[in-house]
Amino acid sequence: MVGTIDQARFELLLEVCALINSNYADASVLMSQIIESSARLVGAEAASLVLLDPVANKLRFEIATGPRGNILSGRTIDPDQGIIGWVARHGQALIVNDPGSDERFSPEVAQDIDFPAKSILAAPMKVKGALVGVIEVVNKGKGRYFLEEDLRWLEIFALQASIAVENARYLEKTSIELSYLADKASAGEGWHTLIHASQAIAEKLDLVDRIAPSDASVLILGESGVGKELFAERLHRGSRRAEKPFVRVNCAALPENLLESELFGHVKGAFTDAYQDRAGRFEVANGGTIFLDEIAEMPLRLQSKLLRVLQQKTFEKVGSSETKSVDVRVVAATNRDLEALVERQEFRSDLYYRLNVLPLYIPPLRERKEDIPPLAAHFLKRSARETNKQLTGFSDSAVEAMLSYAWPGNVRELENAVERATVMTRHHVITSGDLMIGGRSEDVDEFRGKDLKDAVNVFKAHFIGKELELHGWNQTETAKALKIQRTYLSRLIKSLRIVQPKE
Repeated sequence: MVGTIDQARFELLLEVCALINSNYADASVLMSQIIESSARLVGAEAASLVLLDPVANKLRFEIATGPRGNILSGRTIDPDQGIIGWVARHGQALIVNDPGSDERFSPEVAQDIDFPAKSILAAPMKVKGALVGVIEVVNKGKGRYFLEEDLRWLEIFALQASIAVENARYLEKTSIELSYLADKASAGEGWHTLIHASQAIAEKLDLVDRIAPSDASVLILGESGVGKELFAERLHRGSRRAEKPFVRVNCAALPENLLESELFGHVKGAFTDAYQDRAGRFEVANGGTIFLDEIAEMPLRLQSKLLRVLQQKTFEKVGSSETKSVDVRVVAATNRDLEALVERQEFRSDLYYRLNVLPLYIPPLRERKEDIPPLAAHFLKRSARETNKQLTGFSDSAVEAMLSYAWPGNVRELENAVERATVMTRHHVITSGDLMIGGRSEDVDEFRGKDLKDAVNVFKAHFIGKELELHGWNQTETAKALKIQRTYLSRLIKSLRIVQPKE
């Protein structure tokens, strides 16, 4: 006959089995429920769900309950550290009812979070023999010891929990994959997704949609990296030429002799390596749109040939006297001041006015900061998929850093920063340290209007917060780096209201 306590434990196991079959898409919600159930299962004061990160070779406290659980969540330890590390390495459950006298016990974490461990029970989480993580429960209620019966129940529970976590991860990964495919489908094959949230870009897109049906030339202006090519794509896709080719040419990527052949083609024997006739980009784009990026870098001699195409829609291939006719809409882009180049006679004035029929200026990212969070989220989702990492987002300090940074390289620099952070991070969220985007020129605004004491506290909070991030929010290691006592650091964290970002 099953006793009352056993019945309660059995019902908890049924709850986990129900979770396994519930198709959870949010792994964090599932794991929170699992760890709360594990503490109830054996009557413990606190519990932790520690997952293995095989890429970083770290054990991470994914979820922690109990009086100090919020401080412990998110921390990482080495696989050879403490009771958890032993269980992870040996794949065996373990009872330690006197941690202080057990050589496998590492007191560092307990001291760091100021929560003494009087008794510990830990069980490995495995799926098909492979370690997923460890469930650790600490301090049996009412000062009692954990029993072998507790160990057996936790082992069974950990097995079921492992399956639940793996199912949730699989569903989460599938959801990300479907979202990626949906984005790709909505953008179209070979096209880029234009992400925005600012009114400034919304107004530019409205202008693009109004001028797209025209065949007039468009000159897109803006700093390097603002996404001029994406607006050129939008122009083409909104035009009557949408079903015809969209051909991209970077005028700065090729020397003058090769650029002419690239644009207009050549005939066999036109130069040493011309072994056969070759169609140029204008010929390929016939009926569609040609996008001439970095148009200011085009040599003057070729500018006159381009002007003829714009005015008469004709040209000759390199090495040929035969005139070719084309019907192509020209969209050009530059990050340089063409008017200044015209004044210096480095760019033909007649070509400039012919290109500048419908000018379109794209503002830099620092003038449309509302676009930064959705762009960063888009790049993170794509990079996480490509690197097969389970990343949940950005820490509050990372968002603050991105919004404070001037982004001289604009969207391209943001994309590169997020991709780099995705590769380098050892966390499940991107921190400001992962981004490595340099100093913040706007920091002075945070001190404006404050007296000396308040300004010093602002500096302290930022400085200590960054050190904590750098050391994985490990107060002991951070205190060593700052050369202060850990207890003093704890008081500073509390008085300055420094809070570890939630994932």
